[in-house]
Amino acid sequence: MDLDSADCVDSKDRLENIASRAGLITKSMAGRGGSFKVINRLAIEELEAWFFGDVKALAGAYPRIPLSLGRRARYRDPDAIRGGTWEALERVLQNRGYYPGGLPKVAAAREISLHMDPQRNRSKSFQVFRDGLLAIVA
Repeated sequence: MDLDSADCVDSKDRLENIASRAGLITKSMAGRGGSFKVINRLAIEELEAWFFGDVKALAGAYPRIPLSLGRRARYRDPDAIRGGTWEALERVLQNRGYYPGGLPKVAAAREISLHMDPQRNRSKSFQVFRDGLLAIVA
């Protein structure tokens, strides 16, 4: 779920309740070490924060993106980028000569994800999602 500006606690509670009513045990319900079938995770702000969490993947897809991007104050915490992460991603790419007519979100997501390394991603919401997936397959 791409959270955007919704309240994350309310959104997560709603997802947990849907799973419960369907008779499914979530990771949150099962507690530490318990058996579960569902993980509910939220991408805080927007999914594009996950791309800012792996600047090497951005640079792999778009070589004119500097690897130093993630050290800039605005991008250090990918889940806290102000003003919309997809807009920030579009600006960063356009400033480097990519997509002057607008960011094709799906095409960009496909290209960037080919270069992503789940272990190096700095986005906290991505880390929680990744760790949930690892727990469900363990």
